[in-house]
Amino acid sequence: MSLQSGISLLDYTNRSILSSPGKQLRPVVALLVSRACSSVPGNEACEDAVNNAVAGELLHNATLLHDDVADRSPLRRGKPTVNALLGPSASVLVGDFWLSMAVNCVMGIADFSSVVRNYTKTLTDLSAGEMFQLEKAGSGDTTVDDYYRIIYGKTASLFETICSVAAVCSGASDDVTAAMGSYGRSLGMAFQIRDDIFDYSPGMDIGKPVGADLLEKKITLPLLEAFGAAGKEKENAIREKLMRIDGNPAIREEISAFVHQWQGPLLAQRALEREVESAVSALNVLVPSKEKDYLALIATFVARREK
Repeated sequence: MSLQSGISLLDYTNRSILSSPGKQLRPVVALLVSRACSSVPGNEACEDAVNNAVAGELLHNATLLHDDVADRSPLRRGKPTVNALLGPSASVLVGDFWLSMAVNCVMGIADFSSVVRNYTKTLTDLSAGEMFQLEKAGSGDTTVDDYYRIIYGKTASLFETICSVAAVCSGASDDVTAAMGSYGRSLGMAFQIRDDIFDYSPGMDIGKPVGADLLEKKITLPLLEAFGAAGKEKENAIREKLMRIDGNPAIREEISAFVHQWQGPLLAQRALEREVESAVSALNVLVPSKEKDYLALIATFVARREK
């Protein structure tokens, strides 16, 4: 599909975003699931499956444009964000444009009612997840259950939807469709946990400043795992310090040292590996195919990626 609008500034901004497209993991996974679920081995993805893959990527990029405003992010994929270059109004409006294009793609899918239900739920999950994260950043009392609720909403829900819809587009049974949703959910959870580990990993090419989550008072799994290992007294002291991080960025280094002292990244990686195992297990409903093998490899890649 074309993102041409006839508006010079919008078209230029769209081209700039497309020049640094990221991993495009979501559409790749969606198309592989569609082909893996097809009754004709090696069959190309149908038009509905392609529309689903495109819709998922457009929606993902729309949320990034909006997130950059909420988080005041200066960088995305190692380059200045639209928010940094053109301001928050432009970033929100471009995000709205990409969201409208995603809706257009979804409208073109034949099994309209079930597909719209899936995407509507995901839009709700995305906004609710971000708002819940914002609330918890203000209160500083994020628990492990809170964390998993947040990352399901902001990341895993979209993976779950694109995989479920991909199976529907290929005429899969209800059981297979549910399993593909489970694969997508676990893959998305693993992907976000890996992202959160990166925030405590200086030297990695992650496209954003290390420690950015801490400066935004986001308590993610590496810190939560360190809390569990260190005990309640140390946890309370660190939570109190985190709430005073505004104007005192040195606290970031202190908290990061605490996390590494108590092996938070390693413990979070173990949790990530469990999500990957769940994702791979969900593929057992599929008949053998190279697409099934690729989906298992992607889950392994998510666990080990360095950017």
